[in-house]
Amino acid sequence: MNKFKAHPWHGIDPCTPKQDVFQCFVEIVPSDQLKYEIDKASGYLRVDRPQLYSNVVPALYGFFPQTLCDREVGEVCMKQTGKTGIGGDQDPLDVCIITGKNIMHGDILLRARPIGGLLMIDREEADDKIICVMEGDELYEDVYELTDLPEALVRKIRHYFLTYKDMPGTTEPQVEIAQVYGREHALSVIEASLNDYRKRFHES
Repeated sequence: MNKFKAHPWHGIDPCTPKQDVFQCFVEIVPSDQLKYEIDKASGYLRVDRPQLYSNVVPALYGFFPQTLCDREVGEVCMKQTGKTGIGGDQDPLDVCIITGKNIMHGDILLRARPIGGLLMIDREEADDKIICVMEGDELYEDVYELTDLPEALVRKIRHYFLTYKDMPGTTEPQVEIAQVYGREHALSVIEASLNDYRKRFHES
């Protein structure tokens, strides 16, 4: 038996017996007043910053273990948008998880099913936000595509990520959401991020 806690990024297999379900690590929940982020060296959660102003994360938020947004993720973004010069942000692939359950804290693992995502670009870097529903949540058991969610919820998620880095008085947007996409493209982004991770950490 392993006596030590697995590193959430490197020590947990993201895949599950179901091909369309993945392990996710949750960093923050909607009730958090601080933004937590994984410390890449230690694997512990650290305080990144207070949640800015009235912005509250609209869903569970974290990442897929053993993923990396690097060259392949950037190439998927460029192919999808026609843009050039886009790379990955060098972080694990982000995930928003929709659930009707009241989960009070992060630093947990759960299984989730991708249904779509936001193709977000932050300073010439691909920073996709994959949207999932929690596996086993009866409220969302029939949701397999982003279009199955209420449009107002998708707008809320989109608005959060468009504004969560804005400072008072700024008029220039800090990020761009180039597209909102469905399940099939979300799975292709996940696959690209898994490949980027393997190339960085297993083939180098």
